[in-house]
Order: sequence, then C-alpha cells, then structure tokens
Amino acid sequence: MKMPSGCCQGGIGSHVYTLNGTDPEGDPVTYGLTYEAGSRRYFSVDGNLGNVTLIEELDREKEDEIEVIVSISDGLSTVSEKVRILVMDANDESPEFINTPYIVQVPENSPSGSSIFKIEAVDRDTGSGGSITYFLQNIHANKFTIDRHSGVLRIKSGVTLDYEKSRTHFVVVVAKDGGGKLRGDNKVFSATTTVTVNVEDVQDTPPMFIGTPYYGYVYEDTLPGSEVLTVVALDGDRGKPNNIHYCIVNGSEGSFEISNTTGAISVIKSPNQLKKEVYELRVQASEVSPEGDVSAYAFATVTIRVVDLNNHPPTFYGESGPQNRFELTMYEHPPEGEILRGLKITVNDSDQGANAKFNLRLVGPGGIFRVVPLTVLNEAQVTIIVENSAAIDYEKFKVLTFKLLAIEVNTPEKFSSTADIAIRLLDTNDNVPKFSSDYYIARIPENSPGGSNVVAVTATDPDSGLWGEVKYSIYGTGADLFLIHPSTGIIYTQPWAVLDAEVNSKYNFYVKAEDTDGKYSLAEVFITVLDVNDHSPEFNENIQEKTMIIGSPVKIEAIDQDAEEPNNIVDYSIMQADPANVFDIDQSTGEIKLKSYIRSLDIIHNITKNKDCIWSLVVQAKDRGSPSFSTTAVLKIDITEETLHKGPMAAFLMQTKDNPMKALGVLAGVMGIMVLITIMISTAMFWRNKRSNKIMPVRRIIKKRQTQQSRTVRMEWLKFKRPSNAAEKFVVEDDAKSLQNENSNNNVQAAPVPPAAPLPPPPPALAASGNSAAWRVPTVSGSLTPKFINKQLKKRGHSSTHNALVSELKMKFEKRNASMGEPHI
Repeated sequence: MKMPSGCCQGGIGSHVYTLNGTDPEGDPVTYGLTYEAGSRRYFSVDGNLGNVTLIEELDREKEDEIEVIVSISDGLSTVSEKVRILVMDANDESPEFINTPYIVQVPENSPSGSSIFKIEAVDRDTGSGGSITYFLQNIHANKFTIDRHSGVLRIKSGVTLDYEKSRTHFVVVVAKDGGGKLRGDNKVFSATTTVTVNVEDVQDTPPMFIGTPYYGYVYEDTLPGSEVLTVVALDGDRGKPNNIHYCIVNGSEGSFEISNTTGAISVIKSPNQLKKEVYELRVQASEVSPEGDVSAYAFATVTIRVVDLNNHPPTFYGESGPQNRFELTMYEHPPEGEILRGLKITVNDSDQGANAKFNLRLVGPGGIFRVVPLTVLNEAQVTIIVENSAAIDYEKFKVLTFKLLAIEVNTPEKFSSTADIAIRLLDTNDNVPKFSSDYYIARIPENSPGGSNVVAVTATDPDSGLWGEVKYSIYGTGADLFLIHPSTGIIYTQPWAVLDAEVNSKYNFYVKAEDTDGKYSLAEVFITVLDVNDHSPEFNENIQEKTMIIGSPVKIEAIDQDAEEPNNIVDYSIMQADPANVFDIDQSTGEIKLKSYIRSLDIIHNITKNKDCIWSLVVQAKDRGSPSFSTTAVLKIDITEETLHKGPMAAFLMQTKDNPMKALGVLAGVMGIMVLITIMISTAMFWRNKRSNKIMPVRRIIKKRQTQQSRTVRMEWLKFKRPSNAAEKFVVEDDAKSLQNENSNNNVQAAPVPPAAPLPPPPPALAASGNSAAWRVPTVSGSLTPKFINKQLKKRGHSSTHNALVSELKMKFEKRNASMGEPHI
C-alpha cells in the first residue's frame, strides 16, 4: 500500500488516508491497523469508516519507512496485508556548522585574495531544503569574502592584514538552506557562526622610541657616573620582537655614555667640567635578530641641560631694595590701559635656567588690573595696567588690595613669593543724584491749610564731601501751588494756596535733585487732592412749582458740587406734606409720583378739601458724605388730569411751558427757514427774467389782504375741550393791542406762525360773583421761582401775552357756562 507523498506534513490528529474495502456478499466491513512488536504507533484507523489519522509526529530524519498491518473483516473472516508507508521529507531542519569553533591563524603578510579557511555546514533535509549557501554579514566593512557554495574564506582582493593595526578579526558567517515546504508553508532556515581570525606578526616594522621627546638635567651637585635618564625603544613587530641595541651616534662630546642593552644615559664628567649648558645627543636603537643580524633601526634626540640647584625663590624689589608691600594713591576711574607708574616693582630669581623661570599673577578682585609680563626668566620690571575703569570706584572701595604672586613654573619645588599692593582711591564727582523712585504719588485733603506737608522726596549722591550734597527744586505747570525744601526734599503747599478738588483734583510736576557741580536727575510727582464733603446739595430754586399729570411723575434735582463719591451722591426724601401719605419720592432719582391708589382728581378731592389741587411739599436733598449735608426746598405741585386735546403742538407747548427759550428758539428757526425760502424764490425769478429773450410785461404781485377772522374762528384749534395732555391746556392769542401793526394802520399781515408758549405765570386769582359759587378748572400753572427774585419783576404786572391768555380762558369759560346754564366767573 502506498501513502500520498504529502501525508507526513499533516499535524497530529490530521486525516492522512482512507481505507476502502467491500465484501462480495454485501456484508458490512470493519477496518483495523496493527504494528509489529517494538514498532512505534504513528497511525490509527476508524473501524467503520476506514479513515486513517496521524497520532504521532513524523520525522523522516529518524524513520523514513513505516510498516503497518492493515486488516478488513466482515465479522466472520478477516483479511490482513502488510503495508510499507514511505515518509516524505519536509524542510524542518536548520543548517548546522561542524567542527566549531573556528579559529584561524593568518600571517600578516598573506597576499590579498588568498584562501585562509574552509567553513562547512550540513542540513539533514533532502532536496532544496538540504542545499546550503554561505555569505558574510557586514560584507562592506569586512576584509574577507566567502565562496557561496564551497564555504572557502578568502582575504578580499586589494586588502592586506596588519598586525600593528589590528591583531584579531571576527567574521560572522551565515549558512542558509534552499527552502522547502513545511506544513503547507515555504520555509527557509539559516544558522550563523563566528570565525576568529588571528593575525600573526612578521618582521616588517622598525623599532620605535617610547616617551619622546627626551629631556634630562645635570645639576651642580651631580656625581660623575650618575644616570641622567633612560631611553626606551621597542620592536615595531610586537608578536615576535627582536632584541634592541642602543648607541650614541653624536652630540656627547665625551661627556655622556649609554648602556647598549638598557638605554640608560650617564654623565661621565663632573658638572663643573661640562662646557655647554645644553647637550643634544643622537641615540640609535637597532633590532638584532636571533642570528645576530641588524634588521632595522631608529633614531631619537635626547636633550640634556646642565643646571644649578633650585635654591632661590623669586624676590620682589622696590627702589630701596627687597620689599614685600607697595602702596599707591590715585583718583578713581582712571583711563583703561593706563599704567600705574607710581608702583616701582622689580622681581628676580637668582637661579639659572629653568629654575629661574616663574609666572606672575595678581590675586584679588578680578578683572580690574592686569600684570605684565606674565612669565619671567631671571628678572623683569613689573607693570600693572588698568583693565576695568568702572570697577575702580571710590564709592565701592576706598582701598583696593591685591597680592602679587610669583611662582616657579618647571621646578619640582615650585618656589614662590608674594608682595602686597594697596591702592588708595581718591573721590571724584562721578555720580548723579538719584531719587529713591522715578515717581512719587501723594494725596492731600482739599481742606488742608496753606503750608501743609504733602510728600517727602529723597535723592542720594554717593559722592563724598560737597559733591554728595543734594539740593532740591521743583518746576512744571502743576507746581505753582507747591514749594519744596531745598535740603530735606519735603514738598508742601504755598502759604496762600487753597486746594479745591472741585476745581482741580490732579497736579503733577517734576522735582529736580542737583549736586554742587550741576549734575542732576528728575523724578515726577503726582498729587491727588482728596475730596472733602464741603458742599451741600443745592436745588435750582428754593421754591419750585411743578405740574403733575396724574399717572406721570415730576422730578426734582439737586446738585452737589463735591468732586468725588460719595460726597456728591444725593438722596432725596419728603420731609413734610399736607396731607401726608399722598406722594412717593425715588430716593436716587428725585422722581415724585402719587401713590398708586390715586388715579383721578376725584380721589384727591376726597382726600383733601383743597379743591385747587395744589400742594406744597418740603423735600430734602442729602449727600452721603461724612459728615453729611442736606438742603430743603419747598415744592408746589399742581395736580391735573391729562387733557383730551392731543397733537404735536399741544405736546410741544406742554414740553416747553417751563422753558420759554426753547419755544422762542423753535419760532426763530421756523421764521429763518421761511425767510431763506423767500430769498431763494425771489432770486430764482430774478435770474429767470433777466436771462429770458422775450420781453415780458412788468409783473406786479398783488398781495391779497386777508380778512380778519373772528376770534372764535381764529382760535378754533384752541377750542376748550377736555384736555388730553397737559400741554394742550395752554393757548396763545394776541390781544387787540398786539393785533395792531407798528404803523397803527391796522393792516393785517400774513398769518404768522403761532408763537411758542411763554413762561406761564401763577394762575390768576379770578374773583367770583357774589351770587355764584366758586368754580375752578384743573389747569397747568407751574413756574420755577429763582433764588434771587428781582423786585422790579414782582412789581411789574403780567405781560400782555399773559393777559391775553387769561382773557381768552375767561371768555371760553363764559361761553361754556352760558351753554350749560351755569353762573359766570
């Protein structure tokens, strides 16, 4: 029996084959699988259906053939047959390197392109899954290459190995199979290994001296034969180094010798016999092979100085000998770059050569001075130069102190010495007086008496003596009411000054601080005059007359001349009213209105027996200052109902009844417009006749004299009706005298525009006849009584216009009473 080639690629529990058999007699059959003794069981069969299932993983590399005994039975007889199952290969194995680890020894002089090692890997799979190819990681950074099929490792073409640069190379090799199916997927496996390439040294590099350049010193107490220094040379080929042989080629002049094996150089003469201060020896190092041959050599220069002992530190000298303290007096802020010539300093080191070399340094406040020179050999004149003029400030330092330090450079003892430098500064006038603030803010009550202190300004000048004295002064448009004490800086008001916040509450001016040389600075002063409650609220008039239409409020107003809140905030109240409980007043606005239940004159008549509906109230205006001030005024209110007459003229008359100038202004405006229109029409007609080509007869404009209408007709628009608003209660009509023109010819002019209602006088006292009851008509008759009433106005009777108004009203009343059968006024 032969299984399908892909059966081995199924997983455990997968269906791999179906057994199919029949019984000639048509009886049902069952299937079975058995194995020989000792064999592993890889498959099982469904006895009824014949489905063969994989029960253990297959591995061709372990067992490539499986023998099973297949049986079929109808219950009575059984037929068995041995079946060989071939396990097909799958790519389930990775390549494996053999004989690892790989360590290769390669001479550094191996030619490029030469083979150095063969790498071998195996893959137990068959077919493409068992074929292996090789390649290297980081091929571009590698000095080696590998054959893809054979695995032979070679040095790259054009590349050489160098033991002195790199002794070991690590090459990562990858082995990859050709890929194949594994459980239905195409799989490729690979493995990596590292090849260690050790480069072997060969004799191709000359010797090298270590620790160059070489310097040695012979001191005055050095004994002949003493070692001065040792030179060291090594074979450049470190892997298999040769021995080194030393010798002095030239420069010794018989004073020095060198050990051939150790390189130690020694002096062979006494230091007193050495004729030169510096010797330069040329030393040769040669490689000697084991056979005794010299293969390569190198040279080095050795410098040897003959020096005495370092037994003298640097010493500072003044004009009179050794000195360790120097003093100078100078003015502050000298020019930068200036030399302090008053300091005469010399420094000296009695030693010779390197022992006499030392550095100079200033120790103290940094960046102010610098010292020249910085490095001295044996002896030098010390110069100190100004570097930062601004830092040399008398106000910061009265005395500048430094330490001048001299310290040896190249000696092991590092001998040193110091000198103190004290610079006393003299003051100059280099500062400007400076205020403590750029501006000052002050407040002063307006009721402060003259000479009161306002604010003290302060300016300081850090200079000493007279240069530090400050004198104050003020100037500016706002400084007229103020003075300043020239020494203390106290600003106070002029003796005659009267501050009033209501006139001017803000003052600002400049204050100047000046020293004796005229250097000065400025600051700005802002003074706020604080309001004091020194004004009482004031009504326009002490006695006011207002007309109130039922349902509409009247308003009173008092003005407090104080400048700030709450001194100028006014509250209103009713102090006295008869009868009481009729009016309400708004505390803030001063609006007075009737109680909400008073909606008609009838209700008012029920409250009081005063039938003329005029009440006097005592109202108070009180400010909110502390202490608080108040003012009272008498307010006469004439209460009336809204008239039936409505229209713009009536509304206008009502609005202007308390302001006759407004009515006169409107009348003047209307008349001006009419005059302007007449002039324009006349001008247009004149130019039209002048420019016409036709001869036109002289045109005469005849003005038709208008017939004078009776008073009843002429005043039809003022017929007395139930007033609709308060303004319509007033009518204006000229009396007989006012109807006559200026020439007394009684020619009637064109009907003029009705004049604006004048300031109505108090209601005239109408005398009732003895046999008739008093009868009054609700009317608007309010006026404002000024504070100072002109006596001539009191003596003078009502104007003709007022008389006309009274006469007209009287006539209307009589007509109305006649029609109603009531008694006349």
